[in-house]
Order: sequence, then structure tokens, then C-alpha cells
Amino acid sequence: MILYYIHTIEDTISIKPSYFGQDIEKTALEVLRSKYERTLDRELGIIVAVFNARDISDGLIMPGDPSTHHSLKFDILVFNLDIEEVVVGEVSELADFGCFVRLGPIDGLVHLSQIASDFISYDKKSSAFVSRNSGKSLKKGDIVYAKVSSISFKGAINEAKIALTMRPDGLGKPEWLKEIKKDRQHQRPRRGRK
Repeated sequence: MILYYIHTIEDTISIKPSYFGQDIEKTALEVLRSKYERTLDRELGIIVAVFNARDISDGLIMPGDPSTHHSLKFDILVFNLDIEEVVVGEVSELADFGCFVRLGPIDGLVHLSQIASDFISYDKKSSAFVSRNSGKSLKKGDIVYAKVSSISFKGAINEAKIALTMRPDGLGKPEWLKEIKKDRQHQRPRRGRK
């Protein structure tokens, strides 16, 4: 489960005259960070950090533009997911229709129908989801395992949508997995001697 990747990018940046005389690498990083960090690239994912600006060319001046233009290479740290990938995250918010799970720089939604295999409902008194049959509960701050059902990276980060499920065995809260193992051990037929 690798959710973070490093990519090398080549680009051209524009440095305003107010930065002239300052360290070119620090200035380039500042310009690159304001342009790229916390943005969404449909192919790469969410750009979390920019670092290691290098191979910065001498500045070119264009007619009518007081800025200098520099080609360079730099590295980005990107957060990305794949459909069917199993992720671990913290329940960040509960709502009548489901819960949100924090996955690094973004939240994914687990719809009410995808929290557990049995009937589950939201209990406003305890601010938790509670299962009618198994007694499972889920509240804000719980750590859960979930599987990515769908991803929609459109426009900005706040428009991105990630749907998750915790219905398959082995997903949900770690305590739920322990309960499943206990139940299966009690259901196993014991072999007797003949």
C-alpha cells in the first residue's frame, strides 16, 4: 500500500524583479511551491510537496516583461490512489449518510450502506454508527481499513471524490477482524478420535 510517489518534473518559471539578487534555488522553490503544492493533477494525483529544484537555466528576458524566465527540474511528492486499493485511515467525520475517512491530504466517503455487512444506523446520542446484529460500532477518531471503490479527480482538490467500502471481510476497524476470527474458531468442527 504505497500512496505517496516522487516524480521529477521539468518546467519554466517566471521570477519577478523583486526577487532579483536573492538565492535562485530558494526563489525557484518558493515560486514552484505556490504554483504546484495543494493542487490536483488528474494523472499524477494530489501534489503534496515540491523540493529539490535543480538545473536552473540562466534567465531569459522577454520584450515587455520585466521578469526572468528559467527552465528547471524539480521533484514533487504526490498522493495517489488506485481503485480496489486497501487503505488505512482515521474516521474524521460522521454524518447521517456515512462517514468520512482521512486519507493523507484528502477524505474519502464510506456510505452508510458500505460501513458493514449487517444493518447499521447512526445513533445521534452516542455520535456513532451502531450495528443492530453484531454490536459493531464506529465513531470519530477510529482507525479503519477500507477499499477504494471509485475515484473522481476533477478540477480542484475540494471537488475530488473518493468512495470507499468496508463491507468485505477483513476491512473496517481492526477489532472487527478479531471478532470474525473468534467467531470462525468457535464454528470450526472439532475432529474427534475414531
